[in-house]
Amino acid sequence: MSKAPSGKSIIANFAMSASEADLTAAEPPKRQPVTRVGAGVIGATQRTLSDIREERDRLQALVASGGGLDLDPFQIDPSPFPDRLPDDNEAGFDEFRKLIAQEGQKIAIQVRKHPQAPDRYQIVYGHRRWRACRELGIKVKALVTELGDAELVVAQGIENAARQDLTWIERALFVSRMDKAGIKPRDIRAALSIDDPELARLRQVCRGVPREIIEAIGRAPKVGRPRWMEFATLVAGKGRLLDTIRETLSDDKVSGLQSDERFNRAHAIAKGKIPKATQRMELRAPNGAVVARATFAPGGLKLAFDIARSDAFAQFMRDELPSLISRFLTRESGE
Repeated sequence: MSKAPSGKSIIANFAMSASEADLTAAEPPKRQPVTRVGAGVIGATQRTLSDIREERDRLQALVASGGGLDLDPFQIDPSPFPDRLPDDNEAGFDEFRKLIAQEGQKIAIQVRKHPQAPDRYQIVYGHRRWRACRELGIKVKALVTELGDAELVVAQGIENAARQDLTWIERALFVSRMDKAGIKPRDIRAALSIDDPELARLRQVCRGVPREIIEAIGRAPKVGRPRWMEFATLVAGKGRLLDTIRETLSDDKVSGLQSDERFNRAHAIAKGKIPKATQRMELRAPNGAVVARATFAPGGLKLAFDIARSDAFAQFMRDELPSLISRFLTRESGE
């Protein structure tokens, strides 16, 4: 006989009640032992996703008010279920790290006690905040929860769904890792807020495209479900074609491209087309520092400038473009 869903809210398991939070805010801060909070998303998959999100929002408000404790980031390991691929550009993270260095960590990350290693923790969510604190050599504010694997992936998935910043292929890899770990389909669906047909599509791509090829391509933020599914259909079970794609993606020139461009190259090969070469150029200051990178791809040019100079360079380009166009047209006409 199945157990009826508990009526107890997640927030009651995660942390203190609202009245306790108000009382704590009114009293002088006291040094407390390691704060444990109850089991995280127990019974989450038996509740509606809207209820889960509402509880998450309430928990985040509690954490933002100063809950949690300071931990050594070197005692914390990433989630056992990675859901992200490396970014194409580290500039965004560099700015994020600078912000934490200047203003401190505003919102605590969520961790659980490591199930196999005493005195260590695993991240539920907050990997960027943890990485920034680790690189800065400062303590990381954390809320310690007691979660099983299924509860962890549900909490992690809901947090990422709220930010809506996982690409389609990252979601597919997340599903693959949860499947491998034996997470139940109902928990996977709850973690990503998806239905059975979408779960089947995510699985189909990861079964058709080897993981090392997906990782070599990367996040591919502009590539959605239709093109990934077409790609998986084209390459599934075709060993020689997959070997050709692996060899192409291992080339240094290709690995230096943005992930969307790497996908386009692999997709073209899968369709039997020979992709035209893409060239990259680094633009350096007199002291040797790279201030911009130019990518010359078929059908277009991309110029990525150092973020500190981007506004000034944009103004420079506005001033110089009429002259550049005039010179270009003069050269084309042969005059």
